[in-house]
Amino acid sequence: MAVLTVTCSLIGWLCLYLLFRCTFAQRGPEWSCRLVTLTHGVVIVLLTAYVVFIDGPWPFTHAGTENTELQIFALSVCLGYFFFDIGWCVFHGTEGPLMLAHHAASILGILLALLMGVSACETCTVVFGSEITNPLLQSRWFLRRLGLYDSLLGDAVDLLFILLFATVRVGVGTVLFYCELTSPRTSLVMKLGGVVMYGLAWVFMVDIARFGFKKSRTKYKRWKENHKLKEINTEKVDGYERLKA
Repeated sequence: MAVLTVTCSLIGWLCLYLLFRCTFAQRGPEWSCRLVTLTHGVVIVLLTAYVVFIDGPWPFTHAGTENTELQIFALSVCLGYFFFDIGWCVFHGTEGPLMLAHHAASILGILLALLMGVSACETCTVVFGSEITNPLLQSRWFLRRLGLYDSLLGDAVDLLFILLFATVRVGVGTVLFYCELTSPRTSLVMKLGGVVMYGLAWVFMVDIARFGFKKSRTKYKRWKENHKLKEINTEKVDGYERLKA
């Protein structure tokens, strides 16, 4: 059943990509792929949020338990997308080794949870935490292409992305990682997978922190220069008025 769902998911995301390619032919293939990624991010966040927070069980106390039908469905939909996306990235050569490693680790983790029949509970939580920042990441890319990134909206998207990544993926992720490592039900291979995903999260966090610091420093320098320019202009106006008097 999971194989059929994964196959249908892969075909569905591919058809959506082809639809976007026909609709936005002048924009190029990456535009369409980003739209698919944005759509997947919204859909899978809503789906896994329902799985984690409503349907259950609670991942922080039930790590390593048997998979439910809804968990299997959510992971199968996600796996179909990751097969599509990693294939697209490899074919077009748009992503570096780090992102490809993240995709490969995600695929392997989901496959293990589906094949072993356990640990979909915490795997869905990892997917939720990983994808919750994805719509913001894609929005940032679209703002750049539309020439709207250097604005208050672009700053708001970046700030929200950094805060969500730090609090959910690193903060909450640390708690989940501890619960998974200490759970007697979680298998060794899933614990090792957790170590890999947690390590990748910190690699991304370091890069994001560097970006945030660099952007903040650039914004401060620009503000300081504009402030000095205003002071100079004010002094010139005052001097001209004194000469007239």
